[in-house]
Amino acid sequence: MNMKSLELLKKRPMGLKENEIHITMAEFLVSFNKNMPSSFPKVTEEQLIKFKESHASFFKGKDKWSLDQHRKKVIDWLPQNNKVL
Repeated sequence: MNMKSLELLKKRPMGLKENEIHITMAEFLVSFNKNMPSSFPKVTEEQLIKFKESHASFFKGKDKWSLDQHRKKVIDWLPQNNKVL
């Protein structure tokens, strides 16, 4: 477990799993790309911004991401939008 993971675990509210913690887009980007198979396209910050714009209801006025809530949706969205600049 790296230092960033330890920091997240320290910050997480009691009862929440690591993938349920609300994190920044930058943290989501790092975790998403690190945990995806090498054959799957890597996501960029620009793509996440576009995803958030096109799926605003997933964020409900917050600028926080959750691996539990958003990872699968980005996985489904990315192949058709991997050329987003």
